[in-house]
Amino acid sequence: MRIVLVGPPGAGKGTQATRLAEKLRIPHISTGDLFRANISQQTELGKLAKSYMDAGNLVPDEVTIAMAKDRMEQPDAENGFLLDGFPRNVSQAEALDEVLETEDVKLDAVLDLEAPEEEVVKRIAGRRTCRNDSAHVFHMTYSPPKKEGVCDVCGGELYLRGDDSEETVRKRLEVYHTQTEPIIDYYKTQGLVVTINAMGPVDEVTGRALEALKREGDEK
Repeated sequence: MRIVLVGPPGAGKGTQATRLAEKLRIPHISTGDLFRANISQQTELGKLAKSYMDAGNLVPDEVTIAMAKDRMEQPDAENGFLLDGFPRNVSQAEALDEVLETEDVKLDAVLDLEAPEEEVVKRIAGRRTCRNDSAHVFHMTYSPPKKEGVCDVCGGELYLRGDDSEETVRKRLEVYHTQTEPIIDYYKTQGLVVTINAMGPVDEVTGRALEALKREGDEK
């Protein structure tokens, strides 16, 4: 299956992308991984992207699209892939359609993870990260530390990362609404959008998504 995963920050896209890709036995292709891989391998695209990033500028769509195209043409993506973080806007969605058309393949579904905005803010702004090891993450509501401000694992100080602050989260949501959300309407015109309730336990959300994809496949 060829799937695009969309949803606001805090909807659990990263978690669901990893789980769904594993269940469906297709590669999980995230924008972040694409950039990191190309930069670390010092590919021409990676060098180009790094030059923009070092200058504090956004990487142009055409560079991101070229990276995604190259990744989708790898042997492990021959029978499908799950795109996470790409396309990020309508122009990227149009470019993706063009890339797929040249390969004579089409998207099977666009999974839209939905979560109430206030819940998204609560999910992210409630995180606390250990200064000693960023892999140790707690949540003040859902998985609080035994002692406030102290990591259960190593005793390090827990802090609120700048990009997890409520102000930053709301700005990220504004960007999502203005830039990324319009691709949902774009794909609705193609009959590809499958809306998934992203609330509840992780396993339940994964189950909903898999069931919805199965129904989508059966209908086609």
